[in-house]
Amino acid sequence: MEWTRLMVLDLEPGEAYTHASGECEWIVLPLSGGCRIRCRALPNPASPACEARGPEQSPGDGPEVFQLQGRSGVFGGTTDFVYLPRDADAEVTSASGGRFALAGARCETRLPARYGPAADVPVELRGAGRCSRQVNNFAAAGPDGFDCDRLIAVEVLTPGGNWSSYPPHKHDEHHPGEESRLEEIYYFEIAPHGDTPGLGYQRVSPSPAGKTDILTEVRTGDAVLIPDGWHGPSMAAPGHDMYYLNVMAGPGATREWLIRDHPDHGWIRGSWDGQDVDPRLPFSRTEDHR
Repeated sequence: MEWTRLMVLDLEPGEAYTHASGECEWIVLPLSGGCRIRCRALPNPASPACEARGPEQSPGDGPEVFQLQGRSGVFGGTTDFVYLPRDADAEVTSASGGRFALAGARCETRLPARYGPAADVPVELRGAGRCSRQVNNFAAAGPDGFDCDRLIAVEVLTPGGNWSSYPPHKHDEHHPGEESRLEEIYYFEIAPHGDTPGLGYQRVSPSPAGKTDILTEVRTGDAVLIPDGWHGPSMAAPGHDMYYLNVMAGPGATREWLIRDHPDHGWIRGSWDGQDVDPRLPFSRTEDHR
């Protein structure tokens, strides 16, 4: 992938991970557990094209420290998170252990390291009926979104038996005001049923801009890379709620999410009129211990 990055850390209690952000901006997102993050800006940006926007940590200052409370798991509510700028060093430490996603995007502008509170994450319900899903827009694009240079990232939670990322859509060509060019990564976690592991399915079909053609079973820990193509549906097997983290970035001068629906399936949006949103939604907004 040219623009998008994803790492998933499984940390044992007390374990630390050292991270160099390099030419990418990153968000540290707890999937389960909490962590402590130390971030220090490097004195010389790696790229001569790098520009700072807004107040920035001075390289001569000490590291900034952030404490993330996190959550019990991806279905346990929204989580707080931390933004790490490009050209910085960071250390992620978890006292109790946990799993943490690092969602990244290649970028030019160095923004300040920042904390994102769980309570400030916009939660949106999309679709209706069996196309109902929940979107946690923690780093969505737009004037009210969390400020990044290129990175766009959201979480989608789909009740078991439902389809999300539907109708199939794409964003692999630049058409001003209509479609933005964005790569995308899907990272999945699927709820088990008792001792039975969860599963789901992901479809990506070829578009005029590329030849990506995938129909694959997905389980917890799987990722699907989408450099191009019509993506969707994401199918949650009955009895197994589906979570996925979407990481997007592209070469456009404007950070925006503009999509085109597949011409054969876009009509499905009109069928939602008069249907109720799945009563299993929303999932828990925040956990009781917060």
